[in-house]
Amino acid sequence: MSAVKKMEYKTLTQLVTESVREKILSGEIAVGTHIRQATLAKELNVSQIPVREALLLLEGEGLITFRANKGASVTDFNLEQVDELFLLRATLEAQLLASSIANLSKEKLEQASCILDNLDNALKSNNAPKVWCDLNTDYHTCLYSAADLPQTQELVNILNTKAERYVRVHINSLGGVIKVGTDHKDILNACINGDTEQAVKILKQHIFSSRDEIKEVLRQA
Repeated sequence: MSAVKKMEYKTLTQLVTESVREKILSGEIAVGTHIRQATLAKELNVSQIPVREALLLLEGEGLITFRANKGASVTDFNLEQVDELFLLRATLEAQLLASSIANLSKEKLEQASCILDNLDNALKSNNAPKVWCDLNTDYHTCLYSAADLPQTQELVNILNTKAERYVRVHINSLGGVIKVGTDHKDILNACINGDTEQAVKILKQHIFSSRDEIKEVLRQA
């Protein structure tokens, strides 16, 4: 008997949150835009209650800012936030990778390689930035999967959620895309060779290089 794929149930608030999040990440709702809850509710064909709940969740992700007597708006880009997010990412992801490499199975390394192949082609797809970010997360999570540090991974997931709109800025820069692709391959090769020190070194360089390129793009915007 074939296995039945479990269907994922999502509440209306979750669906609205995903929709508004993507509108912000894609730039459809621009940085600094004031969010009119009634207008957004009408556009999404829902009441204002799930919209309000979604905006509160997105505030927790750093995408929405509430101000007294002004309501909600899309949070401005912030260079200081970029510094902090990517410093934390480098610290925690280096720990995950270092703890994972010795325990990575051949199957996991092959899985990471397959994801990387798809990642290289992601920018040719429709909705390329989102596809690329999803695959990028899958790739890193795969390499960290044998670390057995669930709390650290959870923190990294939160950081990546907060950093995604900055990463999308990064991957829209042609030079950034080429550099990231090279780094990913070098990290994977170091993992295959069991060279933890080299893998961690490249990972940190990769994260800090992304940070610097993001900041440069934001300064020029």
